[in-house]
Amino acid sequence: MTASAATLASGKGHKDENFPVASFMLKREHRAPVMAFYHFARAADDVADNEQAPAAERLALLGAMRSTLAGTSDTNAEALALRGVLADYKLSPQHGLDLLTAFEQDCTVNRCATWDALIDYCRVSAMPVGRYVLDVHHEDRSTWAASDALCAALQVINHLQDCGKDYRAIDRVYVPMDMLAAAGADVTELGAAQSSPALRSVIVAMAERTLDLLAQASVFSAQIRDKRLAVEVAIIQRLAESLTRRLITHDPLSERVHHQKAEMAGLAAWAALKELGKRLAA
Repeated sequence: MTASAATLASGKGHKDENFPVASFMLKREHRAPVMAFYHFARAADDVADNEQAPAAERLALLGAMRSTLAGTSDTNAEALALRGVLADYKLSPQHGLDLLTAFEQDCTVNRCATWDALIDYCRVSAMPVGRYVLDVHHEDRSTWAASDALCAALQVINHLQDCGKDYRAIDRVYVPMDMLAAAGADVTELGAAQSSPALRSVIVAMAERTLDLLAQASVFSAQIRDKRLAVEVAIIQRLAESLTRRLITHDPLSERVHHQKAEMAGLAAWAALKELGKRLAA
C-alpha cells in the first residue's frame, strides 16, 4: 500500500519540542497560523525522517506537499490548511516552500561537510520558521538577521541533542565531517554509548559556535514591536543559552541533554520578567 504523509507521522506534537510553539504568550489571533505552520513542518519532517519508506516515496510525498502549498493540487491536508492561512493573512508560501527544500535534502543527503554547509542547511530548515512568525505578526524585516541567528542556534542544538539517535536510526549526521576529521574522530563514534574525547571536543566546539549565534540573536527580542512575541522570543533565547551551555558540560550520547518541565518553567519565568522589566523601563 502506498504511504501517505499521515501514515508516516511520528506522533510527536508541539508539546514535545524543546522550545515553546504558539504558546499562550502569543496573541490569540496569531496562535492558529503559527500552529498551522508547525503542523505542516511536523508532517514534512516526519516524512523526511521515516526510515521505513524509500527515498523516492518520501520525495514524492514532499512533492505533493509542495504542489499543494503552491496551489497546483489539493493533495496534502497540512499544506492545504497552511495555504488557507496564508490566503487569510495575505502571506507568501515562500517560507513553507523553503522548508520543504530542507526536508527534500534530508531524503538524499546524510552527511554535512562543513560548519558553513550546516548553516546553509539552517537557512532552509530553520530560518524560514522565524521569518514566518515575524510575518504573521507584521514585524519589520530588519528583525530577520537576529531571528536567523536564533533559529540556526535552535537547529544546531537539536542536532547535537539527537546526534547519536540520528546516526543510529537514520544514518544521518549533521556534525560537520571536516570538524570530525580535524579532531581525529570517526563518524562511527556517534553510535557509541559515550563520546570519545575526540568526538566530545567536536560537540563542545559546535556548542561554542552556537553560543556565538546566540550572542548575535541577543538583540532580537528588543527589536520586536509586539510585546507578547518579544517575551516568547526572550524565553526561547534563555532556554537555548541554557541548553547550549549544558551541551558543553554534558555528553549527549550518554546523557539526556534536555530541560525538566520545572526547570524550563523557572527559566521561562525569569526570562519573561526580565524582558517585561526592560520594556517598562524603556
